[in-house]
Amino acid sequence: MTDRRDATQEDMRFRLLRLLDDSPEMSQRDLARAVGVSLGSVNFQLKALVDKGMVKLGNFSANPDKRRYAYILTPRGIATKAALTRRFLARKRAEYEALRAEIEALQSEIDEGKSA
Repeated sequence: MTDRRDATQEDMRFRLLRLLDDSPEMSQRDLARAVGVSLGSVNFQLKALVDKGMVKLGNFSANPDKRRYAYILTPRGIATKAALTRRFLARKRAEYEALRAEIEALQSEIDEGKSA
């Protein structure tokens, strides 16, 4: 159970880092919507990413509302994103292979049922 929860948390961090790398000006609300989690979860994860030195806060100068922040990936954040990307891709490939094998097995059962 813990491994699955850890993978889920890691996937969320990966998705957040990826979104922030592409769009550092995204609001926490927009991030929560894009990742499909609660605003509180995003707030918690962002604080953790800032505390770990992966993301730094900067004012989003193009926005007239100076309370808006940009979440900028640090070099450590970029390196972490690369490592998370590799692990995410490995997990998704394993899931894909398991699903493909299950589909093939089910298709074989159906095919055998048709010929009997």
